[in-house]
Amino acid sequence: MNGTNARADISGQAKAVEIVGLSKVFGGVTGVANVTLDIRKGEFVTLLGPSGCGKSTLLGMIAGFVAPSEGTIRVDGEDVTGIEPHKRDIGMVFQSYALFPHMNVFDNIAFGLKMRKLPTARVEQEVRRVIAMMKLEGFESRRVRQLSGGQQQRVALARAIVIQPKVLLLDEPLSALDKNLRAQMQVELSELHRATGLTTIFVTHDQGEALSLSDRIVVMNRGEVQQVATPVELYRNPANGFVASFIGEINALPPAPIEMGEGDIALALGEGIRLEAPRRPEWTFSSGQLVRAFVRPEHVRLASPGEDGANLMRGRVATHIYQGAHTITRVDVENVGLIELRTVGSDIIGAWPVDAVTGLTVDLRHAILLAGE
Repeated sequence: MNGTNARADISGQAKAVEIVGLSKVFGGVTGVANVTLDIRKGEFVTLLGPSGCGKSTLLGMIAGFVAPSEGTIRVDGEDVTGIEPHKRDIGMVFQSYALFPHMNVFDNIAFGLKMRKLPTARVEQEVRRVIAMMKLEGFESRRVRQLSGGQQQRVALARAIVIQPKVLLLDEPLSALDKNLRAQMQVELSELHRATGLTTIFVTHDQGEALSLSDRIVVMNRGEVQQVATPVELYRNPANGFVASFIGEINALPPAPIEMGEGDIALALGEGIRLEAPRRPEWTFSSGQLVRAFVRPEHVRLASPGEDGANLMRGRVATHIYQGAHTITRVDVENVGLIELRTVGSDIIGAWPVDAVTGLTVDLRHAILLAGE
């Protein structure tokens, strides 16, 4: 379920969060470097990147748990940079859930409302509403230790949304779940966002989660924002080599000089390897410029017997990874490296065993071409 397609367009919405020139330095080491970002009301934005890239530090500054070294944070137009976390009207779900073990489910969810001194009847009404939304009926009296991981996560989400915050922050909330439950909770998160319309900022290092849930993705590396775009735009048109390599599986070919024809382009990857494609408008390189091609596994196939000519490589099968519905095969091509492709089923394992020599055809029409790095 792709968040971009599943929800109404939010391009005209007002800004829910404005981040301007935000930086954080820890003892001389930069954790976040000069981030400027606007998040619209009702938007689901994911901060994505490898461990240590600064995404959780950025989320912590938005929440108020980490003090910025520089910059400004505005929520719903109000400067909250120096305001305490509990006064920011923000809901947060932590990686560990941070539930109160001495309280039952009902009291965990009601905690924020009681701190706001709402009337008892109103607390009861709001907690019952969120319990039904999170499918927790019948668990009201249970203690945290009596709940499964998925149920604990639902309680943590319920506690965060019952206060009807201006912004919901999710710090890798699915990382502790097993694969099947994680996939289920991705669907439930998407449904929850659609039902509540809450502005949501989600932190993950999982590209699949980011692609399936987000309206926009903020890719970070070494404290810096590399690209902000929709999932489709990121996948098809990454801004640089890091984003291309980080978003989905991809084959990064070595830099090669490009030939720019009137209607086509060509890359010479070494002796006997020439890749050609019709020229695309965005390919504005100069002939002779070093260019690096990034090719998705779905755009590589086994060559037919006797096939020859452009876009053909020959190599030796290095590994097969059987995945049930498909097999990932890596072929070692001299002067190019390992090239990965996916084929349906498992027939390729018997037809082309490890160490077998095979030909590969690369469809350069769908490649991502970037200036050589």
